[in-house]
Amino acid sequence: MIQKDGRIQTQSKNLLVHLCILFFVLIAIGPIIVIIINSFKTTDGIFSGPLKLPDSKTFSLDGYKRAFENGNFIRNYINSTIITVGSTLLTVVCSCLAAYGITEYATKLAKMIAGLFTIGIMLPVTLGTVVILKMMVRFHLLNTHISLILVYVGISVPLGVILMVTNFRTVSNDLKEAARIDGANEFKTFLIVLPLVKPGIAAVAAITMLPIWNDLWFPLILTTGPKTQTLTLGIQQFVGVHTNDWQALIASLVLGAIPLILLFTLFSKQFIKGLSDGYSK
Repeated sequence: MIQKDGRIQTQSKNLLVHLCILFFVLIAIGPIIVIIINSFKTTDGIFSGPLKLPDSKTFSLDGYKRAFENGNFIRNYINSTIITVGSTLLTVVCSCLAAYGITEYATKLAKMIAGLFTIGIMLPVTLGTVVILKMMVRFHLLNTHISLILVYVGISVPLGVILMVTNFRTVSNDLKEAARIDGANEFKTFLIVLPLVKPGIAAVAAITMLPIWNDLWFPLILTTGPKTQTLTLGIQQFVGVHTNDWQALIASLVLGAIPLILLFTLFSKQFIKGLSDGYSK
């Protein structure tokens, strides 16, 4: 009887936990679903029944049509993709190389460099906005993709290095020593070790991509031109102009949210695994 009562209590606790999780999932996903549903409605349908599914009378794609016609979304998507992919690749490469050097060369200089990276995580980069803007003007990089890529790499590398250091430390020294005995130089040894820290690389990529794609501050300062502005900046300007066009406004929000949802869906498992493997060992 005691064992049976214990099982019942455990099942009740599990049920309560699952109900709590389901409740918070609904709170998180509910507003997104409502926005997506209303993006396929007429203006009257949005205000008459915001929680109802679109029917034959309220269904409309006019919001998406006006968003694409007036919002320059295709070019903005391309700009955001170039900036995000370029920044992520450079961040991953720089983070892996720096972290490998810090873990392999246990010198005072390596510890000092690791400390500087840690300080780089704590310092808010927005405090240096004026200096960054002056540098970009001096080197004629305003309204270019390179300006944002350089800034984002500088912002993302400190955290990427600290995360990759924890992952490189999990690799057995015997493997690296065996590679060196077989005649591999340090770069080849690095390439041999690299596949073993794939979860960490995925975590760095995910941590880098999501904030860059969603950033508004630096695109607003460095790439205000219509040919180089990012999707987030384009949506912000579109919302400011079309304040009364609810169909186009909601459609633009959906268009801006789709890439973030896809990125998190694709990389969430690797992101969580990379963080847990890195910080728990």
